[in-house]
Amino acid sequence: MSSETTERPVPGPDGVAGRTVVDGVDVLGSLSPSRAADFMACPLLFRFRTVDRLPEPPSPDAVRGSVVHKVLEDLFDLPAPQRTPEHAAALLAPAWAALVAAEPALAEMFGPDAPGGEGADGGGLDALLSSCVEPLGRYFTLEDPTRLEPAEREAYVEALLDSRLLLRGFVDRLDVTPSGDIRVVDYKTGRAPAEGYESKALFQMRFYALVLWKTRGVVPRMLQLVYLGSGEVLRYCPDEQDLRATERKVEALWRAIATARETGDWRPSRSALCGWCAHRSLCPEWGGTPPPLPTPEDGALDGADRIGGDREGSDVSSCKG
Repeated sequence: MSSETTERPVPGPDGVAGRTVVDGVDVLGSLSPSRAADFMACPLLFRFRTVDRLPEPPSPDAVRGSVVHKVLEDLFDLPAPQRTPEHAAALLAPAWAALVAAEPALAEMFGPDAPGGEGADGGGLDALLSSCVEPLGRYFTLEDPTRLEPAEREAYVEALLDSRLLLRGFVDRLDVTPSGDIRVVDYKTGRAPAEGYESKALFQMRFYALVLWKTRGVVPRMLQLVYLGSGEVLRYCPDEQDLRATERKVEALWRAIATARETGDWRPSRSALCGWCAHRSLCPEWGGTPPPLPTPEDGALDGADRIGGDREGSDVSSCKG
């Protein structure tokens, strides 16, 4: 198995090739589960986000997701008896302050001059934080945090495959038993997928499991998605065969991404998700025209890596939903 990477910096934005040496290997590029999911959903969306790097303001739902995730991360800093719904609600304001400190632009969405907003004192920010109370309260019906002591939270994980592709991402929570069994936990503020549509959600979790297997030599015992919108928990127990299949899928995706970069053929894929796309006006499926492809001289193909590109951490485009 590939060893855990030890050198920095890593390549450019997810899905963009770079020439960076990691563990003595000239890395082809890096890929996160979010960017992999973008390409599977719509290659043109992948291009807009990783090649063109077009601005994409987060939606209120995405900001709400980031606040809830921050509270659930900070909740485990409290002594076990204090991990209650009341204390979680008290963490909302500090969580918002921490997010704004990292990304000041977020404050503009809920400040006095926000378009269509009532201002932070008139209801904009209050409404946002109030909307977080219900999903946080639902969390306590699904798990008892007083009985949990996570080994890691918001853990950055990465693994270098034999193909020289770097996989990376952030895991919401890792639980490890005394015997070494690993549970990978991810919070979702939306609703659980309908029966038969779980595979898309589980791809992200298998991706993380693959990275952990490669770096720690242990197949996670359980993958757990906690859906705070509908109060459901999706659990899956992977095996080595699952993770080998995931590795093949990820490498096939990378080959497809490489082909699109070489040919410039980033095809749009029309779907129900188009209604939420920030770049719909530029999409040929909706009568738009994409901007000219950037060139290496523009700096678009070899820029500094954004560690928060899968958040999925810390830039405005990374808010979680």
